[in-house]
Amino acid sequence: MTVEMYPIDNHNEKLIANVHPADWKNPEPNNPYNLVVVGAGTAGLVSAAAAAGLGARVALIERSLMGGDCLNYGCVPSKGIIRAATACSDVHQAGNFGIDIEGEVRSDFGKVMERMRALRAQISKADSVSRFKELGVDLFLGEGRFTSPRTLGVDGKELRFSKAVVATGARASAPPIPGLEHVTYLNNETLFNLTAPPKRLAVIGAGPIGCEMAQTFQRLGTDVTLIELSNHILIKEDADAAEIVQQALIHNRVTLALNAEKIIEVKQDGPSKSIQYFCGKTQQTCTVTANEILVAVGRAPNVEDMGLEQAGVEFDLRKGVKVNDQLQTTNTRIYAAGDVCSKYQFTHAADFLARTVIANALFAGRQKVSALTIPWCTYTDPQIAHVGITEHEASQHNIEIDTYKQPLEDVDRAILDGETEGFVKIHVAKGKDKILGATIVARHAGDMIGELVMAITHKLGLGSVSKVIHPYPTQAEAIRRTGDLYSRTRLTPIVKKVMSVWFRWTRKR
Repeated sequence: MTVEMYPIDNHNEKLIANVHPADWKNPEPNNPYNLVVVGAGTAGLVSAAAAAGLGARVALIERSLMGGDCLNYGCVPSKGIIRAATACSDVHQAGNFGIDIEGEVRSDFGKVMERMRALRAQISKADSVSRFKELGVDLFLGEGRFTSPRTLGVDGKELRFSKAVVATGARASAPPIPGLEHVTYLNNETLFNLTAPPKRLAVIGAGPIGCEMAQTFQRLGTDVTLIELSNHILIKEDADAAEIVQQALIHNRVTLALNAEKIIEVKQDGPSKSIQYFCGKTQQTCTVTANEILVAVGRAPNVEDMGLEQAGVEFDLRKGVKVNDQLQTTNTRIYAAGDVCSKYQFTHAADFLARTVIANALFAGRQKVSALTIPWCTYTDPQIAHVGITEHEASQHNIEIDTYKQPLEDVDRAILDGETEGFVKIHVAKGKDKILGATIVARHAGDMIGELVMAITHKLGLGSVSKVIHPYPTQAEAIRRTGDLYSRTRLTPIVKKVMSVWFRWTRKR
């Protein structure tokens, strides 16, 4: 199977040489295998590497590019161009810090994308064919298909296994928009093939990918319109947090087309494309024209044409492979991990789901997915990082909470950095310090949230967080100060009265 990445340059050639070399020859099966892994995205790679490192006999099958979405179409390329767009924005904002920039400030889109491709190729070594061969994994490039509950075929060869992992991930899936099938459009798998910036870009969907790319392309010189069904962006996030990012997008001159209740039709007229939709409750028809359309909604699990029926594995075309809390499928010898079965479609989630699989499949463990504390981050500027429940979810499930919020506008380092739009918000069980959820809005929120993930994972209360000494001045100090807000609530009127009596008595001694 020949695999290509566009544009065809030395960086993408290096990438392909690492993750799907054209001259690769599949080995002869070394049956039976302790573990066969189908899919070499994050979940599959972690499963295979961990099992091989423990001395198991492992086979890994990949039909396309090792590294999966994260390396090739997701986290790595997107964060590469986000960083470039942030640098461009910082230069534009340099005057706010007393730095004068002479002449026009502009981005070179071709160089931005080339830098991304170069770094992606560099990072691909960690996911390469050669690395996994060195780890002792038998690697098979080709279409894997189950032929029975304990066998799988690939490249005309039969692999027999004691246990198997389905880690085939998910793919971009376009919603049923009239006319879309007749229009050339972009998704996360084609967006990073661009070598020239579109003059106008329409983004359908204001979720994490839509918001990240809308802001990024606008900062790199494209005129972006972001179309969203709801009346605000990032509907799964804390409402206060989403509002801050929404104002940041407006400040960056992204045009927000909210309340787009229904997209009527998408048309293409030569190089120009148009999107007609009902805007607002008036049902008035609005039109957005663009050179390119990015569809940033819809994902579908990769479950077709794998022989899952022959293996006795139940699946759904929308929800993916059916698993229990130990990630075991309806075939007790076969497990699943990653986007093919999980509602948490993040690289770090796939990593830890794979670790759960290894413990349960190879060592008869009883580790549960429900016991994992999984954070997430949207990499806009500022970022939104979250873990646990939100206020909305607490209300939905009748969970009583107390909420403590520390605005960044009162944090010295945020003031000095000129990054005061944001906050740390922590939810605890009513009347207690047990942390149930947290949201951070800050430029580096993703780097800050780990402290609260650790607190929840190891059952450290907010009172304990307030005792952690943070370097001054840092924005992370806002986390400790949120803990201080909780500690002050322990000083009730009765406690104050008792303390007042105590101090009056000690004054007389």
